[in-house]
Amino acid sequence: MDQHKYTNNLVHETSPYLLQHAHNPVNWHAWGHAALQKAKEEDKPVLVSIGYSACHWCHVMERESFEDEETARIMNEHFINIKIDREERPDIDHIYMDAVQAITGSGGWPLHVFLTPGLKPFYGGTYFPPKPMASRNSWQQILLAVANAYKEKRGEITEQAESLTRHLQASNKLSLRPGNLSAVYETADAIAGNLIQIADKEWGGFGQAPKFPHTFSILYLLRYYFFTGNEASLKVATASLDKMMMGGMYDHVGGGFCRYSTDRRWQIPHFEKMLYDNALLIDVYTEAYQVTKNTLYANVAQETIKFIEAELTGPEGGFYSALDADSEGIEGKYYTWDKQEIDALLGKDSEIFCRLFHVSEAGNWEGTNILWQPETMETIASEYGMDKQGLWNFIENAKAILLTARQKRIKPGLDNKVLLPWNALMIIALCKAYAAFGREDYLNLAKNNIAFIEKFLFNMNTGGLLHSWNKTPGPQPAFADGYATLIKAYIFMSQATANEDYLWKARLLCERCIELFSDAEGLFFYFTSEGQADILLRKIELYDGATPSGNALMAENLLKLSVYFDVPAWRQRSENMILSMTVFSEKYAVSFGRWSLNILLLVYGLKEIVVMAGNYPFLVKQVLSEYIPHRLMQATGWPSEGWPLLKGKVILSNQTKIYICESYNCLEPATSIEEFKNQLYSARDKKVNRLA
Repeated sequence: MDQHKYTNNLVHETSPYLLQHAHNPVNWHAWGHAALQKAKEEDKPVLVSIGYSACHWCHVMERESFEDEETARIMNEHFINIKIDREERPDIDHIYMDAVQAITGSGGWPLHVFLTPGLKPFYGGTYFPPKPMASRNSWQQILLAVANAYKEKRGEITEQAESLTRHLQASNKLSLRPGNLSAVYETADAIAGNLIQIADKEWGGFGQAPKFPHTFSILYLLRYYFFTGNEASLKVATASLDKMMMGGMYDHVGGGFCRYSTDRRWQIPHFEKMLYDNALLIDVYTEAYQVTKNTLYANVAQETIKFIEAELTGPEGGFYSALDADSEGIEGKYYTWDKQEIDALLGKDSEIFCRLFHVSEAGNWEGTNILWQPETMETIASEYGMDKQGLWNFIENAKAILLTARQKRIKPGLDNKVLLPWNALMIIALCKAYAAFGREDYLNLAKNNIAFIEKFLFNMNTGGLLHSWNKTPGPQPAFADGYATLIKAYIFMSQATANEDYLWKARLLCERCIELFSDAEGLFFYFTSEGQADILLRKIELYDGATPSGNALMAENLLKLSVYFDVPAWRQRSENMILSMTVFSEKYAVSFGRWSLNILLLVYGLKEIVVMAGNYPFLVKQVLSEYIPHRLMQATGWPSEGWPLLKGKVILSNQTKIYICESYNCLEPATSIEEFKNQLYSARDKKVNRLA
């Protein structure tokens, strides 16, 4: 079909996903007052189609149905058709995903839901085929059946919509009460035990296929090992990390991770590469390196940052959202290899490379090869009579040759919109990588990005934040998760730079978040702000999706900022939030991973580090290199009574004082970095915690 034969309303949008549909024969509208008013005036049901640019099955359904003129005729005649980029409007996606899951028992993308003109859902599903398949109706059959029911059985449709809306409203009403603070020890142990029990002991990860990274659960087990010495938790965490980085989900040639694995062994990925996944994986591999000193973890984290720099960083300093799974209309084509191509590129060196990465003439996936490493480098090195370092150098050289060749291919599509919460996740990951590896370029990337956010995603008219940018700021105000993630990023930036301005910015945003998003009880936070008028209801999101729960992040932020600024009410709110979630964290540990990490915060407390010295920037870098997962830090070259952590602490010229404190109670200050380390290790070995 000539892509310019048709043009619809989406041609005026900036979302790459919406623009992909701008030349469909379907008369698509963006979500907004005009389209919703049109549905009321014409008394037509609203068909909402939700997806994102890197979604493979979204592209499939577009080719099969939305580019088909007869299908478009049916859609245009009977419905007001609205396309939504779920990444631009996650609030709408969350509401109608819940509705479809209630209707069908499952969800996914593309997501399709039929609404009354009053926005109430009455039917929906995900992908629909162009022709009937087994027990599944075709998309055209669904369209005609819904259109007929809306005309002939309006009363039943209205009742179904009302009933489903009542269900959504009821499921959003929370009756949570804080648990007992003294019981969190047992909860922390139980969470670790549950994660160990459900882990795949052979191939890593949790459960069977499809397998997602579940970085929060891995992070929990790493920290649990750090605090308790529990070897089983470390074994499960490292098994998952090892198998993921050896699998096909990791891009061995170009760095970075694909979205998830479709199989148990991490071999066959869903090939889209998302900013948020890679930010969270940089985060966990960096901490894994700090805990284990395994340089392979450091290498993966740094290769992934290199991928982000090369492929997902814009000239203005923003991080782009994603790379598509498809290129030239074929899923994974950019990332897969024929053995003959590798032979031609590597010559006699091809044999060892193909042995390590399981490459064959027949292929290991659909007639081609995904690079994956089912055996360790030690095994292959031994087989070929090489030492590990020699094989490593050999493979690195071979990968560079393949990367050069791959860059000549047609690349997957780029989603170049910049999203606030995903960018803030990347800032946090870069701060952690800077702390662990000491690389100034990582800190500079973070500084550039936060400057971008302050320039383009602060709404100067309202004093609030904006959710997205693509050559121009989008109109959508930021959601609670955007505020929560940026607040956390500011806290990390304050530690990495010893710049207290970042803490003040974190505090101001925290106050704004409380004002805009707090629920009636003043405990949790709604996902949308009070002024958001174009949605069916305001949801409170508590569980983690692919990105962390905004409520869980706010609980962490409130706890940390309560110490920095001595605000007891924030600490109390944080504790009440965390203690209200202990039952869920214990029972559904994978789904509430960030809350589980917050429980560890309560059990083992915050380590408050104060660095006072004339050369404090140098000392800060050394302190950061130590693994202190619950660290708060302030540094200064002179006394200051304006900050609670600095109150009462004095320093003379040429003195060095490094304090380790908990709840403002400090050890005698160390006068050198070596003494600081000794105090730190001694305190950790005693396993002293604030609840003892």
